[in-house]
Amino acid sequence: MTEKIFYQDSYQKTHRSVVRAVREGGVVLESTIFYPLGGGQPGDTGTITAGGTTHRVNDTRYADDKTTIVHFLDTDDLSAISVGDMAEMKLDWERRYRHMRMHTSMHLMCHLITAQATGGSIGESASRIDFDLQGQAVDKEALTAAMNELIRRNLPVVVGSISDQELDQNPELVRTLSVQPPKGQGSVRTISIEDTDYQPCGGTHVQNTGEIGEVVVSKIKSKGKQNKRITLILVNS
Repeated sequence: MTEKIFYQDSYQKTHRSVVRAVREGGVVLESTIFYPLGGGQPGDTGTITAGGTTHRVNDTRYADDKTTIVHFLDTDDLSAISVGDMAEMKLDWERRYRHMRMHTSMHLMCHLITAQATGGSIGESASRIDFDLQGQAVDKEALTAAMNELIRRNLPVVVGSISDQELDQNPELVRTLSVQPPKGQGSVRTISIEDTDYQPCGGTHVQNTGEIGEVVVSKIKSKGKQNKRITLILVNS
């Protein structure tokens, strides 16, 4: 199991840890600030220096066990890196921060649209989320105005947790059908936006909604008979 430093501090840009395994194309570290692909959010990129060599991290993903995180590097020759080496990590911070802003904005969207979310994808400057609207109409301009009003309130965003049992008793907290929170560890991480949104989430987020900046709902597109795909962009990406 890899210790997830980003769970406690999504703003940490550098970190030192020990190499625990060297795999084909990548390395496993004892702890990491690199977020792995999941929940619609891309895996982090950046650099890792270990064994006297510095390599680009092209992608970060969970291993098959869903608890070990693999950092995929830009080379197949990892002979200079050994188990036990100290590794220096550095995030591509601007890219990560845009993902944090977009991810928090997606939670605001889930507050404004109460229909079940059926899927989503987070990008650096544009993201999309699908809702089963059951024929309900959504106006782009009105939704844009409502999103920006919540952003301007500088609402605190707080990390917490809920027990597996509590989550089982409150299944409505899971807003996205395609992304089920990982259970089996006793508790599940949650994200709470003051008086606005509360749901299980393992992603990285800003500390208050004001950090998101102005957004625009750029497109609403039908996906099948009932689903609507809503695309949101950051004005200042």
